[in-house]
Amino acid sequence: MAYTRFSSAVTDARQRIGGATARPQPLVLAGERLHVVGAARLYVCGITPYDVTHLGHASTFVWADLLASVLGAGSVQARTCRNVTDVDDVLTAAARERGWYFDELALAQESVFEHSMSALRVATPVEEPRARHHVHAVVQLAEGLLQAGAAYERDGAVWFRGADLPAAAGLSRDEALRLSEQYGDEPGDPAKDDPFDVALWRPSEDGAPAWASPWGWGRPGWHAECAAMAMTVHGACVDLLVGGEDLIFPHHAYQAAMIERVSGVTPFARAAMHVGEVRIGGAKMAKSTGNLVLVDDLLGEHSPAALRLLLLCRPYSQAWDFEADLVDEAEARLARLYAAAGTPGDGDPDVVLAALRADLDVMQALNLAERHGGDVARRAIALLKLG
Repeated sequence: MAYTRFSSAVTDARQRIGGATARPQPLVLAGERLHVVGAARLYVCGITPYDVTHLGHASTFVWADLLASVLGAGSVQARTCRNVTDVDDVLTAAARERGWYFDELALAQESVFEHSMSALRVATPVEEPRARHHVHAVVQLAEGLLQAGAAYERDGAVWFRGADLPAAAGLSRDEALRLSEQYGDEPGDPAKDDPFDVALWRPSEDGAPAWASPWGWGRPGWHAECAAMAMTVHGACVDLLVGGEDLIFPHHAYQAAMIERVSGVTPFARAAMHVGEVRIGGAKMAKSTGNLVLVDDLLGEHSPAALRLLLLCRPYSQAWDFEADLVDEAEARLARLYAAAGTPGDGDPDVVLAALRADLDVMQALNLAERHGGDVARRAIALLKLG
């Protein structure tokens, strides 16, 4: 009898604190229910470190950090891998303009980026692979794709066959050509069999970074770098692939196709989270257009918590226009949230986690926090990392 009472008391306590007897809830992302056991493999497409961090960069990484936080609250270890693309022609050109080596500029800009992420309470990923450390893995990937008939070698370059990818991505040929040109895949290059073939490996010009390979001195292609780093860290499959919506095609489409064709495992990603772009006056925020809003500039005038809340105050997939008064609105909402947390409040704090597990519905979580106050508001502050 004594044992029965003790066992019942332990069970009741576990249920109250969400322990071992609580029924785990799936994560719903873009309408897909994702059950994860023990650990979740996240691959987050990171920066090309050639310039300062703007609000568009920060948005992706803050949302990825929230995703990891929500998984952790459900007793799932988020094994986040966020790469650094430090072998890239844009980076090389920027370093040459400043009289630096490409890796020197990359390290300097990484330091600035890490300071910004720390201020925004973005946790350091478990893995941060750098492309320059994974060149041999790209060579292995290219060799495997050649053997599988998914690539071909010509004049010291290795090309991945991608003719079928636009249709698989649901794009018209014209739209796919526009995106391929925009992101540097050079669909008009006559050296390729098809406009949608992309470089796994290519010869390096004088002054460009170069490594030895079976096809001569050269450097890896962008999509191949991410494919090789993802496979090195997580293997042939990830639970979640995260990046800006501008990476859907061509980058994520080619990364996934390369991995699937060399490994035979499909799909590469069980689910994907693509974060909506940040715009200025309807135009995407980008260095090429010169319409940047820098994270460090905003941090000089506003609290990090308010800036983090600004980035989270909408559905993650929604593109939006930055306006200065939005930061003031975030400051005001943060003040209301803190005030609600200081009240006695009512309600079950687990409603916040339930809202966030339903497609990362931050707005619902905030509304519940302000309505109920107390423990509910404090749980929201903790999960959203606004304290």
